[in-house]
Amino acid sequence: MVIRTLEELARFDAEKMQKIPVFNSPYLFYDLYTLLPGQMQKVHAHEGSDKIYLVLAGEVRVQVGEEQATLTSGQATRAPAGEPHGVWNAGEKPAVLLVVMAPRPS
Repeated sequence: MVIRTLEELARFDAEKMQKIPVFNSPYLFYDLYTLLPGQMQKVHAHEGSDKIYLVLAGEVRVQVGEEQATLTSGQATRAPAGEPHGVWNAGEKPAVLLVVMAPRPS
């Protein structure tokens, strides 16, 4: 059995948002995203794969389709397959998200 401690994996980079693999398989990915204030993941879409954003720390703006919302610690949203989505840290503190996508995009 493999056990990971998310707090030990989290790291930040002043240049860009970090995508840190926690668990990956041919069927899904399970990553930490870390964003300093002002950092973002550009809006994009994945055909055939759903994505879940769960905020572990901080506050982020999330876009799914034409809708936008602010999520805080403990809140999650789903970007259905094919829907444009993205996330950015518009707050003043670092943000940490757990991001799961399945099936894993090819």
